[in-house]
Amino acid sequence: MIGRVDEPDATAVVVAVDGGGSKTDAVALRLDGELVAHRRGPGSSPHFEGLDASVDVVDGLVRAVAGERPVVHAGLYLSGLDLPIEIERYRSAIAGHSWAAASLVVDNDLYALLRAGTDEPDSVAIVCGTGVNAIGIRADGAQVRFPSLGALSGDWGGGSGLGEEVLWHAARAVDGRGPATALVGEIERRLAVGSVGELIEGLHFGDRDASELIALAPAVFAAARAGDAVAISLVERQATELADFARACLTRLDLLDHEVPVVLGGGIARSGDERLLRGIRSELAAVAPRARLGIVDDAPIVGAALLALGAAGAGDAALVRARAAVSAVTSPEAALLEA
Repeated sequence: MIGRVDEPDATAVVVAVDGGGSKTDAVALRLDGELVAHRRGPGSSPHFEGLDASVDVVDGLVRAVAGERPVVHAGLYLSGLDLPIEIERYRSAIAGHSWAAASLVVDNDLYALLRAGTDEPDSVAIVCGTGVNAIGIRADGAQVRFPSLGALSGDWGGGSGLGEEVLWHAARAVDGRGPATALVGEIERRLAVGSVGELIEGLHFGDRDASELIALAPAVFAAARAGDAVAISLVERQATELADFARACLTRLDLLDHEVPVVLGGGIARSGDERLLRGIRSELAAVAPRARLGIVDDAPIVGAALLALGAAGAGDAALVRARAAVSAVTSPEAALLEA
């Protein structure tokens, strides 16, 4: 039975979860850092799935990795938990589960990304995947967070934003209001439609879903590398948006003149597009010349595991062991072997 234990025994585990819009990773580890189990499930962002569905996914994965072992701490790091009330509602929804009784942390998945990338006390993490978001922390406990509610809160970019822009520019290219762009053909090829007009009608009448536009994001970077002017403008705009997140964090934390790691995660950032990274570095250097930009190679579940073990009191040796183990089972190479 999964439940509270007064004193951790040899079978006790710590559970960590990283949940995004497309997938959720969960691991169980012993306090010495040994990996007991890893499972991957569907997306669990309450923003996309809804609160109840998200809780169901997380509960199923936690029970799968913990089995009959007592859980001494559970750390849940999920996208879509951006406002304090969202975190509180999620805690309330999960609190009735026996595995959450002993010790529980619920927070945004950006903390997992940040910990996967660095353990420095002054640091910034930016995610550019389906959407965009960032956090900044300072050694004295000060933090910077963003609502991350899309256009409502001033956000732009990620797979969703880029996909919408591709269609916007393609529509104008087709009807003559805008410049020609190779993105027209990319829409037809990647979304299997006869024309841009056909896609627009399908979206308008509800026969197609706007989430399909996310698949167009890679086309932006491919077309930019081929010299398409519209695509280049979108990549440059994305670079500016991400640099603006970093600048805002460092400004509000009074760290512009400090040597601070700025770590990037999410599928778009991890693609390593040189034009995108060059643009971020250039704009960041102009305002924070000592900041160090880097891409997080490990999956965010690695950071979630380290945070969970740290909260349970594990030592440095356990953290080193856990990082190696969780990195190995969640690497791109491991994913290919599982496919």
